Amino acid sequence: MSHFEKDAIISGVGISRIGRRTGIPGAELTAEAVRAAIDDAGLTQADIDGISTFGDTPVAEVVEALGIQATEIGFGFSTGGVLIPVMSACLAVSEKRARHVLVYRTVAMLGGSMNQEASPMLNPLASPPVEPRAPGTRRKLKPFEDIDELVAAHSYSAANWLAMHCRRHMELYGTTKEQLGWLAINSRRNAGLNPRAAFQEPMTMDDYLSSRPVSTPFGLFDCDIPIDGSIAMVVSHADYAADCPNRAVAVEAVGGTYGSGGWFHRDDFPKMASVEAAAEMWSRTDLTPADVNVAELYDGFTFLTFAWLEALGFCADGEAGPFVDGATRIALDGALPLNTYGGQLSAGRMHGYWLLHEACLQLRGQAGERQLTKRPEVAIAAAGGGPIAGCMLLSS
Repeated sequence: MSHFEKDAIISGVGISRIGRRTGIPGAELTAEAVRAAIDDAGLTQADIDGISTFGDTPVAEVVEALGIQATEIGFGFSTGGVLIPVMSACLAVSEKRARHVLVYRTVAMLGGSMNQEASPMLNPLASPPVEPRAPGTRRKLKPFEDIDELVAAHSYSAANWLAMHCRRHMELYGTTKEQLGWLAINSRRNAGLNPRAAFQEPMTMDDYLSSRPVSTPFGLFDCDIPIDGSIAMVVSHADYAADCPNRAVAVEAVGGTYGSGGWFHRDDFPKMASVEAAAEMWSRTDLTPADVNVAELYDGFTFLTFAWLEALGFCADGEAGPFVDGATRIALDGALPLNTYGGQLSAGRMHGYWLLHEACLQLRGQAGERQLTKRPEVAIAAAGGGPIAGCMLLSS
């Protein structure tokens, strides 16, 4: 069976200036990234016939500022968390509703914005109807449906919610704080080779362990770094690959889900929606985890990367801690280089889009000082945590 994403390529990528408290308007950052992505794809604004985004800088502003004559394609692919716009762009070019779709994500230090009307399942204030259930059975919750319960227990943020996942993982499998630290240290080491990264100074285990507590077991360096910035990419039909000025990145498989069970009602807690997203992605390809040369995995908090490593099958349940221990296996010269640009923990929080941008650069051999010695041929980009998740398998 052929899947729609196999008709799509990422033909161009672009990134704006990145910084903290820059004061630069989001529309200006968006324009920088968009122009760079279109130029990188060897196209002009006139070639863009579709736009897909969560909202960020309103599409109308982009169209007016850049003179792009394109229509918003909407979310044809309804699951996949923050990567929904990219997956929807793949679907649009496969169905020939567009040939070149511009996708962008722009954030400010307070976290950016999302178009809640376009994707109501991402709205934590929504009140989905309560589904009846038989006595003694657990109701399958929709994403964010259990936030009221969490807030009532004085658990107010994702740092608190994911700390519970992490603590449970520690109790079940013996995962240690130091193992979380090796992930953060590896990310900072990679960020030192990335001139755009927010934090580039080396980090030691003592630095990590002595950082300010946030929500046990998380400290400051377990949490991602708010930044201002924008990333854009052009998703084109695969028949454009021969005309790309740079190596085209093929979309081999995608997976996305709104996992049942909300944040903490899953029967297999502390697992998350990443389990279902990964399973769907692997079901759409003949490739396996052993074929992956580089992984860019969501790290809004250190434990989210552990969850993705296990969900994607790079290690068994409970083995993510030993997998990253010592940061040799996940180093740039390791068996599975991980978050090669510094991740959200050190480079900065771009809600999964810098992960995808970096995967494309690595596959094209254009990642500068942090480029893997042997150019990778297969990469994974995965984003999300808790009840929403999406992942993409890319190749060159």
